[in-house]
Amino acid sequence: MVDHLAPTLLDEATVLGLTMAIDDPEVDVDPPMPWPHGEDPLLATVSVWLAAYGHRGAAEGRILAAAADDDLTVHGYLVSESLYTDYGESPWSGPRDWPDGQRSPGVLTVGLLQRPPEHERTAWVRHWHDVQSPESAELQPRTRYVRNLVVLALDSGAPPIEGIVDEAWPSKDHVRVPDLFYRGDGDPARVQAHVERMLANVTAFLDLTTFRTATMGEYLFRTPAAR
Repeated sequence: MVDHLAPTLLDEATVLGLTMAIDDPEVDVDPPMPWPHGEDPLLATVSVWLAAYGHRGAAEGRILAAAADDDLTVHGYLVSESLYTDYGESPWSGPRDWPDGQRSPGVLTVGLLQRPPEHERTAWVRHWHDVQSPESAELQPRTRYVRNLVVLALDSGAPPIEGIVDEAWPSKDHVRVPDLFYRGDGDPARVQAHVERMLANVTAFLDLTTFRTATMGEYLFRTPAAR
């Protein structure tokens, strides 16, 4: 994906930006919530920025062709991106100082969100964006946080996902160790209090039985702001 797919996508005139999250060899830490046994795992996400929905054909074709070579299943979504926190905007990371295409430091968790049917969409989005995002930013040491609100599934077999989130962490230990993940500062009671706050906010808009999260390596090939 890094050496072959990325260069072909970047050669497309319609591609304004490109990032990838990949289950690469350096990812040897379990996600915060285990992926269900027997369910096909999430191996990668490819984010392509385009000026218009109608420009997706060439990039889409290259991604599908690359996946076909390894007999992988691909689903596509048109999303509206919200970059909540970038590198250098939180106490946990300085500004990005590594080149395009080089693996970002630390580890990325990719979350797939489904909206429970009893939740009205506008209220669901507002809780996610206006309640859960700032609350989790206070409780957890994220270095970068990207929220993707799904506008449209691009294939009929796509799972009913309505949100895709990328959360970057300073190190694998920050995902592995609860005291670091919940900013416990060595105090088990503080960890428990933060866990309870987090669960209250998350379960207010998600059914945890449908929530999926995977650990990945992050590759920023071209960010639109850099063009």
